[in-house]
Amino acid sequence: MIDQSQLNRGTLEGCIVKIISMEETYGYEIVSRLQGFGFEDVKEGTIYPILVRLEKKGIISSVYKESPLGPKRKYYFMTKIGEEFLREFIMVWNDVRDSVDRILKGE
Repeated sequence: MIDQSQLNRGTLEGCIVKIISMEETYGYEIVSRLQGFGFEDVKEGTIYPILVRLEKKGIISSVYKESPLGPKRKYYFMTKIGEEFLREFIMVWNDVRDSVDRILKGE
């Protein structure tokens, strides 16, 4: 049986960065968007370590903002380093996808 979580783990960083590149957002919203795109098994506990790692690398940054529903939320936004990371991720992803497609099609 295929462990889909292992496959997902390698792609979540790029997907999270892409979501953040579209608009400043917070953790729960990122999880909701990932789930909406088909990553149903992704939970907040999965993405927060990734967000911390991305922030330490300078790919994203964060700021606390008031929330209309309670305590302040930590909002994440893209950095210049993140823009370059995303461009590189997309290029590598496309190469990997094309290679796997060729193998699966028997080319």
